[in-house]
This record gives sequence, C-alpha cells and structure tokens, in this order.
Amino acid sequence: MQTGVYAVLLTAALVVANLPWLSERFLLTIKLNKTAWWRWLEWLVWYGLTGLLAMALEYKMTGGLHTQQWEFYVASLCLFVVFALPGFIYHYDFKKLLNA
Repeated sequence: MQTGVYAVLLTAALVVANLPWLSERFLLTIKLNKTAWWRWLEWLVWYGLTGLLAMALEYKMTGGLHTQQWEFYVASLCLFVVFALPGFIYHYDFKKLLNA
C-alpha cells in the first residue's frame, strides 16, 4: 500500500512541477499571458500544495507528522526543481525549435 502512495505522490509532483511551463492558465483556472515571474510564482504555489498533499498523506499513513529541519525543505525544493526541468526546457527551448 505504501509503495502505491509514494508512486502517486511522486507522479503528482512531477506533473504539477511542469504545469506552469505547459499551460497559459494560472493554477489551471485563470487564463493569463504569463510572464516568467507568473510562471515561477505558480511553480512555488504548486510546490506548497504538493507539500501539503505529502503532509496529508503522511498523517493518514502514520497518524502524525514528523518534524523536519530546514535541510528537508531545501532538498525537497531542489527535487521539485529537477522535476520541473522537462517543462522548463520545453517552454524556453524546444517549443521555439518546433515553431521554426
């Protein structure tokens, strides 16, 4: 059971980390002509929501939340950056090659 939960969480994180660069809608609701700042803001919001989902799953699986130090959050932020790389490269590099 726990392996499935981890797989769902990692898949959700991988998908939402790329959404700011693959969609012109802010949080999939508001249509904007997004600048880079809007994309990074949306990416941070998705990071926070993914963290809340992870905390909710941890609470449901263990009945409590483990305290984390700042190193945990830095590592998870770096992992979210790596997850966002495909969408970032697509938006800023690959999309231009496809349109040329």
